[in-house]
Amino acid sequence: MKEKIWTLKIIITAFIISFVFSLSSEMIMPKVNIIISIIILVLFIIIGIIFDMIGVAVTTCDIKPFNSMNSKKISHASTAIKLIKNSAQVSSFCNDVIGDICGIISGSAGVIISSGISSAFNINLLITNLVTTSLIASLTIGGKSLGKTTALKNNTKIINAFSKTIHIFYK
Repeated sequence: MKEKIWTLKIIITAFIISFVFSLSSEMIMPKVNIIISIIILVLFIIIGIIFDMIGVAVTTCDIKPFNSMNSKKISHASTAIKLIKNSAQVSSFCNDVIGDICGIISGSAGVIISSGISSAFNINLLITNLVTTSLIASLTIGGKSLGKTTALKNNTKIINAFSKTIHIFYK
């Protein structure tokens, strides 16, 4: 039953986040120049990579350093412990919800950008679409590959920084 509730929560959360990200992207992208659109696209790719790193880091992170920090009353350590103890859900949220949404939004942003490039430079739309989607895919996949390696080597540092950030919002 607990898993079904978690699945329902994740579906609703994914819908809301996807809706907000998509709405923002659809409202902003057509109204700004190509350079700003590309910057927004790169930000979506980077967000996806960062959250993918967090998802990997939380599933591979050892809880012991944070238990030690918690015993020393370091405020964000309890947040890190909660993240690690709920690593399956945290990983699912970071990798699947945020990471996948950023990938989907990147794709739709790419369509808008390639249409703009095609119109501005009178280049065949098929060619701009192919190049744009290929660039987005390669940057996303390459970034996530590098991010996973980094997350495996620096999982404690990443969870420490992430828990500090989240702890700010708990207050």
